[in-house]
Amino acid sequence: MSKRRVAVVTGGGSGVGRAACTELANNGWTIVAAGRRLATLNFTVEMVESAGGTAMAVVCDVSKPDSVDALFQRVQDAWGRVDLLFNNAGCSAPAVPLEHLTFEDWSQVVNTNLTGSFLCAQRAVAAMKRQNPPGGRIINNGSVSAHTPRPNSAPYTATKHAITGLTKSLALDGRGHSITCGQIDIGNAETEMTAPMALGVPQPDGSVKPEATMKAADVGRAVAYMADLPPDTTVLSMTIMASEMPFVGRG
Repeated sequence: MSKRRVAVVTGGGSGVGRAACTELANNGWTIVAAGRRLATLNFTVEMVESAGGTAMAVVCDVSKPDSVDALFQRVQDAWGRVDLLFNNAGCSAPAVPLEHLTFEDWSQVVNTNLTGSFLCAQRAVAAMKRQNPPGGRIINNGSVSAHTPRPNSAPYTATKHAITGLTKSLALDGRGHSITCGQIDIGNAETEMTAPMALGVPQPDGSVKPEATMKAADVGRAVAYMADLPPDTTVLSMTIMASEMPFVGRG
């Protein structure tokens, strides 16, 4: 019986995904970094391996069923099991008024953030049920935007609301199969996507103001904490955020 613990991290080539890969590897996990850009995935793998860990890069578009099938087949062929899925891949649409949002931009966000998370979870659950020993954990990347949206963020906000429903359904359906599911809602981690926050981002009152951020590595440590809990314990929902960001309260 293998004692290897295998973690699949989507969006593993940058930002929160890369931070999660490195922190999980520090805790002894074998890493499968999945994403659309091989060069950035390879850099993540190099970071893990330079610290003494084991990692593999797999190019995958989570919005496409065949690509997700190929990802999990690669994991099965290489390691024989999936113990953790961090559903982290995501994107956002241009921040334009709703009447100017294109169907293509809406669809890209829904297909990546929601359908992609479903497809990966579906394949992970199937693997977790049939492997020996059975079981595993899924962590879905939500967002504080699901609770307090930004202006002109309907596609992103809607998909992150849906992720909460997916998380709760997976947590329920995993009972009796040693499969747990939780969600991490992240606010203002320093990534390529949040870089403009240092210069200023639109606020609900129409102003543009800089916002505080936090280190992506701290999010990685939070993911690793959730991942390392014993099978009889789970974090259903965690919020980790920059403490000075305008999320809690008014003004």
